[in-house]
Amino acid sequence: MDCDKCGADAVTHAAYSGAHLCGEHFRRSVEKRVRRRVREDGLLDPEATPDDPDRWVIGLSGGKDSVVLATILEETFGRDPRVELIGLTIHEGIEGYRDESLAACRELTDDLGIRHEVVSYAEEFGVEMDDVVEDDPENMAACAYCGVFRRDLLEGYAEELDADKLLTGHNLDDEAQTALMNVLEGDVRQVAKHFDASLGPFDDRTLDDADRDGDTTKSNAHARAESDHFVPRAKPLRDVPEKEVALYCHLRDLPSHMAECPHAEEAYRGEIKSILHDLEESHPGTRHSIMAGYEEIAGIVADTYRDDGDDGDADLGECIECGSTTSREVCRKCRLIESIEAV
Repeated sequence: MDCDKCGADAVTHAAYSGAHLCGEHFRRSVEKRVRRRVREDGLLDPEATPDDPDRWVIGLSGGKDSVVLATILEETFGRDPRVELIGLTIHEGIEGYRDESLAACRELTDDLGIRHEVVSYAEEFGVEMDDVVEDDPENMAACAYCGVFRRDLLEGYAEELDADKLLTGHNLDDEAQTALMNVLEGDVRQVAKHFDASLGPFDDRTLDDADRDGDTTKSNAHARAESDHFVPRAKPLRDVPEKEVALYCHLRDLPSHMAECPHAEEAYRGEIKSILHDLEESHPGTRHSIMAGYEEIAGIVADTYRDDGDDGDADLGECIECGSTTSREVCRKCRLIESIEAV
């Protein structure tokens, strides 16, 4: 099997496109898609300058996805004084597992020469996931607790680091699974939130109060980054299938931790993942088609909610315990911590 570009030995065949690529042309293909996504989503604020750079915080777990994302972004923007990259790693308190991935994060950030920050559940919340799983006061899957805590720390520290964007390593498979889950659950509002939170181009997402009042002194993306509610997210890897991310990581011998979390047990997502795998095997390109249609529909739904004057923020306030944004008196994170401490 020869590379379609140069005739060298191919290392992969992408059934969805029919392409056979050697290692070098496969690498270029992945990097091209990530950079195209950065452009199409308008990730770089056009008004960023060396004196006031766009600060991008990367959720860096040490797994293949975040490692590949950080590497490509550094190689693309590392010498651009308009962009500042920071790796942010969350230590959940999972013995053995997170320590190994943290070592990969430190090796990578040292190699790339980017700033690296580490925060832990133990320091911030006084809990560790190993203990939470053992006690399980809410009778939930480990991922249900961890998702709440991780999201809180990523968003909180992105804000504390004065980030303009929060970037995560979600790949095509991750996004197609989420899209299908939202559709099957009939959660139209969540589809709209998905678009505004991390899917749509920045210029198409919900505007903050300053934008609605006609303040155009800054670009939309940069103004939104200063919103009281959240640091905007982006997913530059979302056009790249999971297997291709893994192959890219392997071919470049990047430091990464490939083991699965010992507490992972998302049963419903696992079923969706299996369904999508079978569909992709039988009908190559299914994941791409799902995301192309879903993103268009999500944009329409998000516009509809805005036109109706319902952007989902009307009932948001501050948690009386920690001050984070929530629709209730006490946020989900604080309620979970209270439940854990009561055991």
